[in-house]
Amino acid sequence: MTDLTQLEADLTGRIAAAADAAALEAVRVEALGKSGSISELLKGLGKMSPDERREQGPKINGLRDKVAAAIAEKKAALDAAELDARLASERVDLTLPPPPERKGRVHPTMQTLDEMIAVFGEMGFALAEGPDIEDDFHNFTALNFPPNHPAREMHDTFWLPPNETGERKLLRTHTSPVQIRVMQQGQNGKLPAWIAQGQAPPIRVIVPGRVYRSDSDATHTPMFHQLEGLVIDRDIHMGHLKWTLDAFTRRFFETDAVVTRFRPHHFPFTEPSCEMDVQCDRSGGSIKIGQGTDWLEILGGGMVHPNVIRNCGLDPDEWQGFAFGMGVDRLGSLKYGMPDLRDMFAADVRWLEHYGFSAFQAPNPATGLS
Repeated sequence: MTDLTQLEADLTGRIAAAADAAALEAVRVEALGKSGSISELLKGLGKMSPDERREQGPKINGLRDKVAAAIAEKKAALDAAELDARLASERVDLTLPPPPERKGRVHPTMQTLDEMIAVFGEMGFALAEGPDIEDDFHNFTALNFPPNHPAREMHDTFWLPPNETGERKLLRTHTSPVQIRVMQQGQNGKLPAWIAQGQAPPIRVIVPGRVYRSDSDATHTPMFHQLEGLVIDRDIHMGHLKWTLDAFTRRFFETDAVVTRFRPHHFPFTEPSCEMDVQCDRSGGSIKIGQGTDWLEILGGGMVHPNVIRNCGLDPDEWQGFAFGMGVDRLGSLKYGMPDLRDMFAADVRWLEHYGFSAFQAPNPATGLS
């Protein structure tokens, strides 16, 4: 007969000495497995006499329970020790400051402006800039505005108080004055330093910037952003203008389904002049470009008036060109579904979080615009 006391001491000693879960499992199988020492003793109960079974049965079952309890206790201790070791090795110092959270969004106007510049950059246009505070000559006279034109009045233009010489400056009402400055430099055979990669003439530039008009409603704001385009070369005609604007519109709205039409119009600085409309659907409280039967005016342009070319010191018999201008904010609102232009200047953080763009997704011809 097996000495149960000795077997218990041997098994509990080996259980206590188990260094890891694998060693403990080996002891369990040896004692309580199908062919384990305690399991064999339990199988032998059937061959004993009733008196032996009554005496040995409780002892063998008690040994099984003690060994199982010792194994469970040792397993819990090993698991706890393993967890402590992992916590120590994977410790995180919560006293350190967290990584900086990226805050801020790119304003939709700036995103739209970057997209427009990227499109015209693909076409080979250089970038030009000019002052926001202009004089009457560059803003009106050189652009063929007659002296009594309504645009010169206070209800359209923000005039500044006269300076010490009596000259009155104004906040530019369009970006077209930069065209004058570019062409004036062009007559000297070079462009100013702030025009990238330029030569003159021929001239091919775009002029983005802020402009100011005394107007405010859902589709007009006192300050807004405009992008002007100017091409001066020999043998330029309206077909070049139409192709340029059609190509821009399809690329900007990122669909070939855009349908455009050109209507006669009047601007003092272009002749002939036109406005361009895009086909759209106005149903459902939103404007969908490239579908429907409605039309929406998005920009104006035309052939540069000979008087404007002449005012800049160039010969209109030798040089011709076209010009166009479009509202950046309005095009952005059309593309991204912003119903009211005034919200773009309301400084509402909630609005910017909704419509703003990530600064890590700068538009470019390689990765797309939006």
